[in-house]
Amino acid sequence: MKNPFKRTPVQTFLKADAKLVRSLRARDLVALGIGAVIGTGIFILPGHEAALHAGPAVAISFLLAALVSGIVGMAYAEFSSAMPVAGSAYSFGSVIYGELIGWLIGWALLLEYFLAVSAEATGFASYFNDNILSALGLHLPKSLQAGPLEGGVINLSAFVVVLLVAVIVYQGANLSKRVEDFLVILKVLIILAFIFVGIFYIKAQNYVPFYPKKFQTPPFGLGGISTAAATVFFAFIGFDALAANSAETIDPGKNVVRGILGTVLVAVVLYVSFSLVLTGMVNYRQLDVDDPAAYALKLIGLNSWNKLITIGALIGIFTAMLTMLMGGSRLLYALGRDGLLPKAMGKVDAKFGIPQRAILISTVIAAVFAGLVPLTKLASLINAGTLIAFTFISFGILPLRHRRDIPNDGFKMPLYPVLPIIAGLFSLYFIIMLPWSTKLMVGGWLLFGLLIYFVYGQYHSHLQQ
Repeated sequence: MKNPFKRTPVQTFLKADAKLVRSLRARDLVALGIGAVIGTGIFILPGHEAALHAGPAVAISFLLAALVSGIVGMAYAEFSSAMPVAGSAYSFGSVIYGELIGWLIGWALLLEYFLAVSAEATGFASYFNDNILSALGLHLPKSLQAGPLEGGVINLSAFVVVLLVAVIVYQGANLSKRVEDFLVILKVLIILAFIFVGIFYIKAQNYVPFYPKKFQTPPFGLGGISTAAATVFFAFIGFDALAANSAETIDPGKNVVRGILGTVLVAVVLYVSFSLVLTGMVNYRQLDVDDPAAYALKLIGLNSWNKLITIGALIGIFTAMLTMLMGGSRLLYALGRDGLLPKAMGKVDAKFGIPQRAILISTVIAAVFAGLVPLTKLASLINAGTLIAFTFISFGILPLRHRRDIPNDGFKMPLYPVLPIIAGLFSLYFIIMLPWSTKLMVGGWLLFGLLIYFVYGQYHSHLQQ
């Protein structure tokens, strides 16, 4: 008889990941984290969420999401310190809860990573087509600007940028981190320039009402802020991507927590400041567009700054895709490594020290989604996987502390057991606050995952054999 709740010994993962090259330091992880978190989340979502759910109070939504993510990030850091392996929440879940739960976490995150890369690519295409190509007098035909669901054939710019990111990721973690380190510094400087310039164009009346009454739905009138916060969790999947690179990190017990907490600090300051300035410059009702920062600058007549923020957005979204594709390919590699998906995905190339086939498959799936599916459809599905992983990882600290076979001399989450429980309960709350359509679609995806596990996974699993 197969035992779907059989737990994977952590030494199994450590041995399997020994071929991966450890080259990432704390500063590289901060760059990867900021690269992931400060992407579509800051350049696109503040406008949509202000217009649809929270008004100027979207800044509070970002603050709330960042704080909860920061607490969960500490749980990820403790797991990475105790188990510096590839696969992140999937691997952690397999060791703590058993193979089936680990598989479901991994399956949820797999959808998350692929859709995140695709959503970032679609956001990139929106800025690129509307601001760069149009400025050069070039206009792609409608059939090449959108997929079939929006009356076109393929979103060509989104498709191509996924392939370009894949070329960099394919060269290994060393090239990826060098590109990421440089572009992240440039991106943060451009965001700071937008905040500094935008402050002088804030109109107080745009903040009134700060939290419009039409968004003050249950529970306790915080429905709008909570829904916006649940939606923007998409931005904070970067923490899982950081943990996914634990097997390629030098001294993960110290460097992963520095990478995560450094990312949280920068994210809180930039997201809240950016949201407040954006909704102060332009009334929130006008911000339901895919390029709100560039649009706001265009409305107030700062066309030269409009070009600069467009370049910042393109760089920001590009770096986010870089981190997401790296994290997603490492997760796919981990599932293949353990036999839950075809073993070809778990192969590590001897020359580059990277999971080549996992990267190729991740690229193909992400590029197809980016080219054919619109951003709104992608974004609505992205958050549930993150929150499912956040819930299991937060509560997972409780059994982790009691595992005598997993010593941890590195970082440990403070205020145990109160903080892990608070993080888990908040993650559950935000799952409840997601739209019903999202919960139904993700529920269907998880059922499909269960089918794959019981038909294929458990019979090919190295652990079960």
